[in-house]
This record gives sequence, C-alpha cells and structure tokens, in this order.
Amino acid sequence: MIDKRYVSMMARYNAWQNSQLRDLVKVADAAELHKDRGAFFGSIFGTLNHLLWGDTIWMSRWCSDVPAPDVGIPDSIAFTPDLDVWDTKRFRLDGRMRIWSETLRNVDLSGDLSWHSDALARDVTRPMAVCVAHMFNHQTHHRGQLHAMLSQAGMTPPVSDLFMMSEDV
Repeated sequence: MIDKRYVSMMARYNAWQNSQLRDLVKVADAAELHKDRGAFFGSIFGTLNHLLWGDTIWMSRWCSDVPAPDVGIPDSIAFTPDLDVWDTKRFRLDGRMRIWSETLRNVDLSGDLSWHSDALARDVTRPMAVCVAHMFNHQTHHRGQLHAMLSQAGMTPPVSDLFMMSEDV
C-alpha cells in the first residue's frame, strides 16, 4: 500500500506546509485567527490546534517519546492556549515526524496497530499502513479547510501543491 519513501515524502510535505502556515499566522490579526468561520473546528486557530492534536495522538501511537494529548477530540480546538505555544509544539512535532519517517523501515508499516479509541469508546485494530496514510490524509483534509478560512480572512493561503515542494525541504 505505502512504503518508507511515501512516508518520508509526506512528512517533508507536512513540515513544508506547516512552515508556510506558521509564517502566515504569526503576522495575522489575532481576531481573524479566532473568528468562528463555521468550519467543523470553528476558527483558523481551532483548526490549527485540532491538526496538531491529531498529529500528536497518531505519533504517540508509534513513538514512545511522544506523549498522547491529555484532551479528547472535543477539546482539541484548545490543545494549545496561544499561537506562541502552538508554534513551538508544531515545529517540534514536525521535526519529530521527519526523524520518525527517516528511521522508519518498510517492515514497520506491516502488521496491525491496536489502540483504545475514545472517539469510538472501544479498542480498535487497523493495518499500520492504513493508520499512517490516514494521518497524512487527515492533515490534508484540514489544511484544505484552513485554505478556505484563510481566504475568507483576506489572507493569501500558502502554496499546497505537492509537486511544487522543493527537494531541499
């Protein structure tokens, strides 16, 4: 289904996308970032927080040095209290994700992953490759929402086309 090269490319893509978002939101008006725009997670900041929360929970399932979030999905919009904390956590997690992807072996993507899902209120087992692919799909899904909300706020969303990512990223 997927292999180490795909995971490494997507981890690089994730870091590139988040770097562009970090640069953009650092100079954005705070009111625009917190304005409820009718998206599933409300605001730009709420969606940024949910994305960081989602990446954190997935990475905690396969990296023992990444602690799981101490809040569930409903509270993921407040995962970090402000933009400075979000920026620091986002930068660090993106770096950890890159290291994980670079040390991953194809065999690590085989087999199943089991965990307790609070969202489903039960234990779940799924193929590891599906879980990893889902993490990257989840990122892309919510960055699409961010793109629309940033446009609504009068900001120019970052370039998101995968083929435009530099090999240097």
